[in-house]
Amino acid sequence: MLNTKLAILLAMSLAYAVSAAAAEKFPVKPVRIVVPFSAAGPADFVARLIGQKLTEEWGQTTVIDNRGGAGGNIGTEIAARSAADGYTLMMHSTAFVVNPTLFGKVPYDVFKDFAPVSLTTTSALIFVAHPSLPAKNMRDIVALAKSSPPFNYASPGTGTLGHLGAELFASIAGIKLQHIPYKGAAPAVIDLLAGQVKFGMPAVPPVVPHLKTKRLVGLGVTSLKPLALLPEVPSVAESGFPGYRVDNMYGILAPAGTPPARVRELHAAIAKVLAQPDIREKLIAQGFDVVSSSPGEFADFLKVEFDQWGKVVRESGAKVN
Repeated sequence: MLNTKLAILLAMSLAYAVSAAAAEKFPVKPVRIVVPFSAAGPADFVARLIGQKLTEEWGQTTVIDNRGGAGGNIGTEIAARSAADGYTLMMHSTAFVVNPTLFGKVPYDVFKDFAPVSLTTTSALIFVAHPSLPAKNMRDIVALAKSSPPFNYASPGTGTLGHLGAELFASIAGIKLQHIPYKGAAPAVIDLLAGQVKFGMPAVPPVVPHLKTKRLVGLGVTSLKPLALLPEVPSVAESGFPGYRVDNMYGILAPAGTPPARVRELHAAIAKVLAQPDIREKLIAQGFDVVSSSPGEFADFLKVEFDQWGKVVRESGAKVN
């Protein structure tokens, strides 16, 4: 009888151990990454590149769910209201911390509704000019703006970093700039190429081919140092405006309440992907810097970005209703 009872207890213990191990395994079903922008944009590109590698690492499908609209607010709300179990993540850009001030009211709280997982990449912007503009660097732009204010510039749209970054530069340089917003980078670059507007601040990838053919002139990149992709273009900071930096960040967050252990597990998987040479090469070739971070470091980064861009939005008077 004693042996029978012992056998039953051992069997129960083994079953519990197997069950516990199964419960701890992650993931056991597809993981969704919400991208609150349309497909083919930079956030989508980074999410798909990382997602493909996570699928290989996990043996489970990683689904990219594009939910564009309202400057990213629709998809962000969807992610915030999802189950906090690690099976829904969100890839967002700097718009995540800009929108609360820009829109006045958004359906999420940057700090209460999400658990930061990892910063993945940053991407600089670039000041460019049409070749007919007598400017070779940012000091020339300041001189032109002071001689005939306000000085027009193109951006991909109101509230984008192309808009806010130019306003930040104007504040530092003590000049007046007249914002010409476009509905995206593509139409802004088309008009820059045509000389309809002769100065602008787009993202780097759309203008690289035109810089190589000299149809546009690169005046300054917004990272603190020149980019490996465009070593011939100086940084704005090195051009007489020390400390000037504008980087669009791309990071992964989970819904608030996701268990800390699960967040750490997700971070470890993402960090492993970002360390792979082929992933780094593909990101750098598109003008991204790979910047993996711990969840805590990412949380601190978001606070700094929230304060900085909130101030720029308020001072520029930018609003989206």
